[in-house]
Amino acid sequence: MWLSKKLKSKGYLKDKRLEDAFSAIDRADFVLEKYSEDAYSDRPLPIGEEQTISQPAVVVFMLELLDVREGDRVMDIGCGSGWTTALLAFLVGTKGKVVAIERIKSLFNMAKNNVSKYNDLQKRVIFSHENASMGYVKEAPYERILVSAALDSPEEIPQSWIEQIETGGVIVFPAGNSIYKAIKKDDGDLEMEKYLGFNFVDYVKNNEN
Repeated sequence: MWLSKKLKSKGYLKDKRLEDAFSAIDRADFVLEKYSEDAYSDRPLPIGEEQTISQPAVVVFMLELLDVREGDRVMDIGCGSGWTTALLAFLVGTKGKVVAIERIKSLFNMAKNNVSKYNDLQKRVIFSHENASMGYVKEAPYERILVSAALDSPEEIPQSWIEQIETGGVIVFPAGNSIYKAIKKDDGDLEMEKYLGFNFVDYVKNNEN
Protein backbone atom coordinates (compact mmCIF):
# COMPACT_ATOMS: atom_id res chain seq x y z
CA MET A 1 0.00 0.00 0.00
CA TRP A 2 2.77 2.42 0.95
CA LEU A 3 4.65 1.86 -2.32
CA SER A 4 1.54 2.45 -4.41
CA LYS A 5 0.90 5.75 -2.62
CA LYS A 6 4.52 6.78 -3.14
CA LEU A 7 4.42 5.95 -6.85
CA LYS A 8 1.09 7.70 -7.33
CA SER A 9 2.41 10.85 -5.64
CA LYS A 10 5.19 10.91 -8.24
CA GLY A 11 2.72 10.74 -11.11
CA TYR A 12 2.79 6.99 -11.71
CA LEU A 13 -0.04 4.44 -11.33
CA LYS A 14 -2.65 6.31 -13.31
CA ASP A 15 -4.52 3.07 -14.02
CA LYS A 16 -6.84 1.99 -11.19
CA ARG A 17 -6.30 -1.75 -11.72
CA LEU A 18 -2.53 -1.30 -11.58
CA GLU A 19 -2.89 0.77 -8.45
CA ASP A 20 -4.94 -2.03 -6.88
CA ALA A 21 -2.30 -4.59 -7.88
CA PHE A 22 0.54 -2.58 -6.36
CA SER A 23 -1.51 -2.07 -3.21
CA ALA A 24 -2.31 -5.78 -2.89
CA ILE A 25 1.18 -7.14 -3.68
CA ASP A 26 3.84 -6.10 -1.17
CA ARG A 27 7.26 -5.69 -2.81
CA ALA A 28 8.82 -6.47 0.57
CA ASP A 29 7.69 -10.07 0.09
CA PHE A 30 9.98 -10.35 -2.95
CA VAL A 31 13.26 -8.76 -1.88
CA LEU A 32 16.12 -10.38 -0.02
CA GLU A 33 15.98 -9.87 3.74
CA LYS A 34 19.13 -7.75 3.79
CA TYR A 35 17.45 -5.26 1.45
CA SER A 36 14.12 -5.19 3.29
CA GLU A 37 14.61 -1.58 4.39
CA ASP A 38 14.87 -0.60 0.72
CA ALA A 39 11.84 -2.59 -0.43
CA TYR A 40 9.80 0.56 -1.11
CA SER A 41 12.58 2.57 -2.73
CA ASP A 42 12.15 3.32 -6.42
CA ARG A 43 15.24 1.46 -7.57
CA PRO A 44 16.26 -2.06 -8.59
CA LEU A 45 17.63 -4.34 -5.88
CA PRO A 46 19.89 -7.43 -6.14
CA ILE A 47 18.20 -10.81 -5.80
CA GLY A 48 21.30 -12.95 -6.37
CA GLU A 49 22.85 -14.59 -9.46
CA GLU A 50 23.70 -11.10 -10.81
CA GLN A 51 19.97 -10.42 -11.26
CA THR A 52 17.71 -7.73 -9.82
CA ILE A 53 14.12 -7.05 -8.88
CA SER A 54 13.23 -4.20 -11.21
CA GLN A 55 12.68 -0.56 -10.32
CA PRO A 56 8.99 -0.06 -9.41
CA ALA A 57 8.47 2.89 -11.75
CA VAL A 58 9.81 0.84 -14.66
CA VAL A 59 7.53 -2.09 -13.79
CA VAL A 60 4.57 0.29 -13.75
CA PHE A 61 5.56 1.64 -17.17
CA MET A 62 5.92 -1.82 -18.69
CA LEU A 63 2.64 -3.05 -17.23
CA GLU A 64 0.86 0.03 -18.54
CA LEU A 65 2.19 -0.79 -22.02
CA LEU A 66 1.21 -4.45 -21.61
CA ASP A 67 -2.39 -3.53 -20.69
CA VAL A 68 -3.31 -6.89 -19.14
CA ARG A 69 -7.02 -7.64 -18.99
CA GLU A 70 -9.00 -10.00 -16.81
CA GLY A 71 -9.03 -13.49 -18.28
CA ASP A 72 -5.79 -13.01 -20.25
CA ARG A 73 -3.15 -15.70 -20.60
CA VAL A 74 0.23 -14.10 -19.95
CA MET A 75 3.76 -15.44 -20.28
CA ASP A 76 6.19 -13.86 -17.80
CA ILE A 77 9.72 -14.41 -19.11
CA GLY A 78 12.56 -14.15 -16.62
CA CYS A 79 10.29 -14.03 -13.59
CA GLY A 80 13.20 -13.55 -11.16
CA SER A 81 11.89 -12.87 -7.65
CA GLY A 82 8.28 -13.52 -8.72
CA TRP A 83 7.14 -9.93 -8.14
CA THR A 84 5.96 -9.31 -11.70
CA THR A 85 4.41 -12.79 -11.69
CA ALA A 86 2.28 -11.93 -8.66
CA LEU A 87 1.28 -8.57 -10.15
CA LEU A 88 0.27 -10.26 -13.39
CA ALA A 89 -1.65 -12.97 -11.53
CA PHE A 90 -3.62 -10.24 -9.78
CA LEU A 91 -4.35 -8.47 -13.08
CA VAL A 92 -5.54 -11.56 -15.00
CA GLY A 93 -8.14 -12.34 -12.35
CA THR A 94 -9.63 -15.70 -11.46
CA LYS A 95 -10.19 -16.76 -15.09
CA GLY A 96 -6.72 -15.83 -16.33
CA LYS A 97 -3.42 -17.68 -16.27
CA VAL A 98 0.24 -16.68 -15.91
CA VAL A 99 3.11 -18.85 -17.10
CA ALA A 100 6.27 -17.77 -15.23
CA ILE A 101 9.54 -18.93 -16.79
CA GLU A 102 12.92 -18.76 -15.06
CA ARG A 103 16.10 -20.56 -16.15
CA ILE A 104 18.17 -19.98 -13.00
CA LYS A 105 17.22 -22.66 -10.47
CA SER A 106 17.74 -20.59 -7.31
CA LEU A 107 15.60 -17.77 -8.70
CA PHE A 108 12.98 -20.23 -9.92
CA ASN A 109 12.68 -21.54 -6.36
CA MET A 110 12.65 -18.01 -4.97
CA ALA A 111 9.82 -16.98 -7.29
CA LYS A 112 7.71 -20.02 -6.39
CA ASN A 113 8.26 -19.45 -2.69
CA ASN A 114 7.49 -15.74 -2.86
CA VAL A 115 4.31 -16.12 -4.90
CA SER A 116 3.13 -18.88 -2.52
CA LYS A 117 2.70 -16.14 0.09
CA TYR A 118 -0.40 -15.19 -1.91
CA ASN A 119 -2.41 -18.40 -1.98
CA ASP A 120 -5.19 -17.22 -4.30
CA LEU A 121 -2.69 -15.81 -6.80
CA GLN A 122 -0.41 -18.85 -6.93
CA LYS A 123 -3.36 -20.92 -8.17
CA ARG A 124 -3.30 -18.81 -11.34
CA VAL A 125 0.40 -19.43 -12.04
CA ILE A 126 2.28 -22.20 -13.84
CA PHE A 127 6.01 -22.11 -13.06
CA SER A 128 8.50 -23.42 -15.58
CA HIS A 129 12.22 -23.93 -14.95
CA GLU A 130 13.72 -23.84 -18.44
CA ASN A 131 15.31 -21.63 -21.08
CA ALA A 132 12.69 -19.07 -22.09
CA SER A 133 13.80 -18.82 -25.71
CA MET A 134 11.35 -21.60 -26.62
CA GLY A 135 8.47 -20.01 -24.75
CA TYR A 136 5.89 -22.37 -23.28
CA VAL A 137 3.84 -23.82 -26.09
CA LYS A 138 1.60 -26.01 -23.88
CA GLU A 139 -0.35 -22.95 -22.68
CA ALA A 140 -0.24 -20.96 -25.94
CA PRO A 141 -1.64 -18.81 -27.42
CA TYR A 142 -1.09 -15.85 -25.12
CA GLU A 143 -2.73 -12.45 -25.15
CA ARG A 144 0.29 -10.86 -23.49
CA ILE A 145 4.01 -11.59 -22.98
CA LEU A 146 6.20 -9.68 -20.51
CA VAL A 147 9.98 -9.92 -20.75
CA SER A 148 12.15 -8.58 -17.91
CA ALA A 149 15.68 -9.07 -19.28
CA ALA A 150 17.10 -7.13 -22.20
CA LEU A 151 17.71 -8.47 -25.68
CA ASP A 152 20.64 -6.97 -27.59
CA SER A 153 18.23 -5.70 -30.23
CA PRO A 154 14.50 -6.00 -31.04
CA GLU A 155 15.40 -8.16 -34.05
CA GLU A 156 16.55 -10.88 -31.63
CA ILE A 157 13.08 -11.56 -30.26
CA PRO A 158 12.68 -15.37 -30.51
CA GLN A 159 10.37 -16.65 -33.23
CA SER A 160 8.72 -18.93 -30.68
CA TRP A 161 7.40 -15.90 -28.77
CA ILE A 162 5.97 -14.46 -31.97
CA GLU A 163 4.32 -17.78 -32.82
CA GLN A 164 2.86 -18.15 -29.33
CA ILE A 165 1.33 -14.66 -29.07
CA GLU A 166 -2.11 -14.37 -30.64
CA THR A 167 -2.91 -11.91 -33.42
CA GLY A 168 -3.44 -8.52 -31.79
CA GLY A 169 -1.50 -9.67 -28.74
CA VAL A 170 1.17 -7.55 -27.08
CA ILE A 171 4.79 -8.31 -26.17
CA VAL A 172 6.60 -5.81 -23.94
CA PHE A 173 10.35 -6.28 -23.71
CA PRO A 174 13.59 -4.37 -23.19
CA ALA A 175 16.35 -4.24 -25.81
CA GLY A 176 19.51 -2.28 -25.27
CA ASN A 177 18.53 0.85 -23.35
CA SER A 178 14.94 0.94 -24.59
CA ILE A 179 11.59 -0.66 -23.88
CA TYR A 180 9.54 -1.93 -26.82
CA LYS A 181 5.85 -2.63 -27.21
CA ALA A 182 5.26 -5.10 -30.03
CA ILE A 183 1.78 -5.83 -31.39
CA LYS A 184 1.30 -8.89 -33.61
CA LYS A 185 -0.41 -7.96 -36.86
CA ASP A 186 -2.68 -10.09 -39.03
CA ASP A 187 0.25 -11.01 -41.31
CA GLY A 188 2.28 -12.29 -38.34
CA ASP A 189 4.74 -9.40 -38.28
CA LEU A 190 5.26 -7.20 -35.23
CA GLU A 191 4.44 -3.51 -35.11
CA MET A 192 6.97 -1.89 -32.75
CA GLU A 193 6.83 1.14 -30.49
CA LYS A 194 10.13 2.24 -28.88
CA TYR A 195 10.66 4.04 -25.55
CA LEU A 196 14.19 5.23 -24.75
CA GLY A 197 16.16 5.57 -21.54
CA PHE A 198 16.12 2.30 -19.55
CA ASN A 199 18.63 -0.24 -18.23
CA PHE A 200 18.03 -3.95 -17.69
CA VAL A 201 19.93 -7.15 -16.91
CA ASP A 202 21.08 -8.70 -20.16
CA TYR A 203 18.81 -11.46 -21.57
CA VAL A 204 21.65 -13.50 -23.07
CA LYS A 205 23.46 -13.67 -19.70
CA ASN A 206 20.23 -14.75 -18.04
CA ASN A 207 19.62 -17.54 -20.54
CA GLU A 208 23.01 -18.88 -21.53
CA ASN A 209 23.80 -22.52 -20.81
